[in-house]
Amino acid sequence: MPPNIASAMRPTLARDRTGSYLESLQILERLHRLLLDLVKDEFERLGRDDLTPVQALILYNLGSSEVSAGELRSRGIYQGSNVSYNLKKLVQMGFVSHERSEADRRSVRVRLTDSGQLVRDTVASLFATHADGLEASGILDDPAIEQVNLQWRRIERFWSEQIRYIY
Repeated sequence: MPPNIASAMRPTLARDRTGSYLESLQILERLHRLLLDLVKDEFERLGRDDLTPVQALILYNLGSSEVSAGELRSRGIYQGSNVSYNLKKLVQMGFVSHERSEADRRSVRVRLTDSGQLVRDTVASLFATHADGLEASGILDDPAIEQVNLQWRRIERFWSEQIRYIY
């Protein structure tokens, strides 16, 4: 292709890429809202109205670890959520236990109680069912979910670097 034609096509390609990127962001936002709705629906189906979807995801992400609130916040996706407030509620409801760190008395370490583990298992089962359905339908194969995840990790790293350069 002659250089003048190739250079004339670059702005169009850039606009198309920008549009595709913006579409990805919109899809990502919708997926997150749908994830919360799926968790909410599952708990409603089970007759549980004692937890919000965000609280259930916090319990899921806490897993078998004992972590600080800051560590938990960095692990999860809690859109529009105050993690400290939700942890306080989860402690009050008996899903999470907490204790001051021996190394740093200002820091509180949290972990699941037995009832918190049951909630985590419920969410894990829901996600496993979804993964099985997606696998059976071939959705995870084109493109391979591992490649999609690699791309999202690269975007995550790029965004993180952009935030660091602001300060």
